[in-house]
Amino acid sequence: MPLADMPELLAAHRAVGAFNFITLEVAEAIVAGAEAAGSGVILQLSQNAIAFHGGVGPAASAALRLAENARVPVVVHLDHATDEPLVDEALAVGIRSVMFDAAHLTDAENLERTAAVAARVHAAGAWIEAELGEIGGKGAHAPGVRTDVAEAVRFVEATGVDALAVAVGSEHAMRERSARLDEALIAELAAAVPVPLVLHGSSGVADAGIDGAVRAGMRKINIGTHLNTVLTAAVRDELDRDPDAIDPRRWLAPGRAAVAAEVQRLLGVVTGRDA
Repeated sequence: MPLADMPELLAAHRAVGAFNFITLEVAEAIVAGAEAAGSGVILQLSQNAIAFHGGVGPAASAALRLAENARVPVVVHLDHATDEPLVDEALAVGIRSVMFDAAHLTDAENLERTAAVAARVHAAGAWIEAELGEIGGKGAHAPGVRTDVAEAVRFVEATGVDALAVAVGSEHAMRERSARLDEALIAELAAAVPVPLVLHGSSGVADAGIDGAVRAGMRKINIGTHLNTVLTAAVRDELDRDPDAIDPRRWLAPGRAAVAAEVQRLLGVVTGRDA
């Protein structure tokens, strides 16, 4: 299947699950889970994951090939890029959806840099997500801080971005799914902001909270840490079962299968098929 277009993917679903991967096995599992769910999906590669692989080429090439061979629409997305040259490198290798994250800068610098990057991304025929203020657990934006509706509207209008990640109660890297989201604020933002809203830190949100966020207006649901937890638990169980195993395929296969099953289940929550 040809690489999916982000606007078309969002238009075809109540909301779309966006899953981060570090290893090839997790990328394969995300696509397999989406195929089992019969749902489009976003396959996300973060700046940190790219650094782990020593550059954008290897991991991005694998993700793009997986997307092209998938039986469901798959968008390959660059997540949390703080380095502007990395955005250009991602566009050059064929990624057509990026998140430029300048939320660690002052508000004025964030707006200026995001607007400049958005212009280059659009000139390349690609789609761009940005972040206003830092999501809890990601730098200076502490838990409890919330995105201001009027400020979000001004930021989108001034930068021309295609989607906006907002702070509504989630945090990155949570291992427990206990975050409490401000659904009233999500609804206010969705009514006022003229682009899709993105929920970062969704690993820390329980199923009911994800469903509530989507019902209130969230369109893109980012999940990363939770899949790492599922993978590690399955691998650990297999190594405990067979402590003499040395072939990585023996313990990576159960991990990949566990992640695929969880992606399939979560997509049911995100798309509303389990409602």
